Amino acid sequence: MFFCVFKKEITMTIVLCSIFLVLFFAIMIGVGFVTRKNATDVNGFVLGGRSVGPWLTAFAFGTSYFSAVIFVGYAGQFGWNFGLASTWAGLGNALIGSLLAWRILGRRTRIMTQVLDSKTMPDFFEKRYDSKAIKIAASVIVFIFLIPYTASLYNGLSSLFGMVFSIPYWVIIVVMAVLTGIYVIVGGYMATAVNDFIQGLIMLVGIISVILAVIFDNGGLLEATKRLSEIPAEGWSSGGAFSSFLGPDPLSLLFVVLLTSLGTWGLPQMVGKFYAIKSEKDIQKGTIISTFFAFIVAGGCYFLGGFGRLYADKIQYKADGKPLFDSIIPSMLGTLPGVIIAIVIVLVLSASMSTLSSLVLTSSSTFTLDVIKPACKNGLTEKKQVGIMRILLVFFIAVSAVLAIVKDSFPGLTFIAQMMGVSWGALAGAFLAPFLYGLYWKKTSKAAVGVCFVWGCGLAVFQFVVSMAGIDVSSWGPVLGFVFKSSINSGVVAMVGGLVIVPLVTLFTKKPDKDDMDKMFACFDEKVSVPKREALD
Repeated sequence: MFFCVFKKEITMTIVLCSIFLVLFFAIMIGVGFVTRKNATDVNGFVLGGRSVGPWLTAFAFGTSYFSAVIFVGYAGQFGWNFGLASTWAGLGNALIGSLLAWRILGRRTRIMTQVLDSKTMPDFFEKRYDSKAIKIAASVIVFIFLIPYTASLYNGLSSLFGMVFSIPYWVIIVVMAVLTGIYVIVGGYMATAVNDFIQGLIMLVGIISVILAVIFDNGGLLEATKRLSEIPAEGWSSGGAFSSFLGPDPLSLLFVVLLTSLGTWGLPQMVGKFYAIKSEKDIQKGTIISTFFAFIVAGGCYFLGGFGRLYADKIQYKADGKPLFDSIIPSMLGTLPGVIIAIVIVLVLSASMSTLSSLVLTSSSTFTLDVIKPACKNGLTEKKQVGIMRILLVFFIAVSAVLAIVKDSFPGLTFIAQMMGVSWGALAGAFLAPFLYGLYWKKTSKAAVGVCFVWGCGLAVFQFVVSMAGIDVSSWGPVLGFVFKSSINSGVVAMVGGLVIVPLVTLFTKKPDKDDMDKMFACFDEKVSVPKREALD
């Protein structure tokens, strides 16, 4: 009798998941074809004609920010390590990664990139610092470090789909890659933005549903927190570490918050969303919407992961006894109703496909506009540029899918996983300071930008070597040992170090021409008329 009921439950879950997935994929492809009229020229294909409203821009920012990596990987890993205190990472993502990013970068990015007529971050660097070498270097950095980061988006899909469908992991990767490619290639940025909005709604509903289901499955919030407080933590004489305000390791938690929050300020696919904003009013609305989205999705994911240790008897472990972090969230979902599992499957696909579409669009547009176009002596028509971008979209999606499949098929090829780990830190470490100072400080020198590129990428490559070689850094002293303990710590040092290096090097190197900078920054002082409801006399 029990077997029949269990089998019926599994069948119902498969049916629900299949229906949800078919509807989801149909909508995504449909949006691509409906928005194809907006992707006929470069400006439309890459930026949506710089006329994207606040809801689409805010959701595009949020869905590009949060992928399956955060829901399955980071939520499980940091929730296991820090308990409920990992929620601080989600709050940091909302306040620093979204609210402050929009406030500090949004308006000035939109104004200056339009005046400079720049469509990519490397293009901005060239025109802001008057250096083709900087543009080429930035393009190479994007190419090298964005591809492994793109491949990481497939992480976690296998464990979730394995709960329902008995299909090979590579099939899941191929289906996701092909369907994402179709709507991005056909509709460009506008298709990505509209689908991001739909996918964002799915993520909001999904994460709230899962949190409520998991809490009720553990007897309610108070009971679940009480049980969590009874779990001992290493270095704590009594319980309560995993339900405490700052968790068992506040310093490591701080570095997690900084990397996952401040890092967005230097990622090309994130700041690129500001290029396409339509108006001032849209920036104000977008700030609120984006912050709310991050608060629910990121805060919810990390809060959910904080209860991971309640499922210690259900998760998978490595040979050395350490938990397999990607198995924590799926284990938490295993006891939930079929409809919740179906929602989660679509949620994770939404998160992954939205981020994947943003990354490959950034990679293809950057390589086309900043590398291929300048190399063509006779120039390229708008139609040819869009055509090349579409070809490169196929290429980048294919490469990311192959890397993900190879990583899963040959676990011994650890360099792929390590490369994924350092990608975020390398991009943010190299680009954050030059981009931020480029918007606000006229005196920033091109030499300082070059040094920051070397600093950010050099630190990431060194971390990659340390991780690959399995070097024990504990004997390097308390500072260096902590910095190179993980790519998270070294990534934060790369970002914060860049904010110090750029002004320091600028003091001792040739400054840009004052008149040129005054003309460039005059765009911020241009007078505009607004209604009194916007500003008083």
